[in-house]
Amino acid sequence: MRPRYSDLFRRLGDHDPHQVDKAFDAILFDREQALPDLIEGYTCGAHTDGVRYLLVQLLGFTESHDALPAVERALNDPSPKVRAEACRSLTDLRARNALPVLRARMQDVDPEVRSAAVDAIAVLSRH
Repeated sequence: MRPRYSDLFRRLGDHDPHQVDKAFDAILFDREQALPDLIEGYTCGAHTDGVRYLLVQLLGFTESHDALPAVERALNDPSPKVRAEACRSLTDLRARNALPVLRARMQDVDPEVRSAAVDAIAVLSRH
């Protein structure tokens, strides 16, 4: 992982919300260039639930189909917050091919995940 993104990902976990916002905005601005680092950052699994949530959100904002495998993997994240964000990110990625895995999330133990899956399916089914 490139040092710039390693530093920014670390700042995503800062206790100061201002630092988190600054890091998020910097990554968002670079999202196309940051894509390989975002994928690596999520798949290495070394981050807190909150940082993984933000990484999955940023992956969705890339609008790149290269992000799909990592986002689909996030559907099985231990954190329900991350799984729900993965559903929303698949919508951002316009991932109609992900409808079967989203349907599986309709059976998730967490109601927020089930709701996010239903919403994502509704949006993706219209397009």
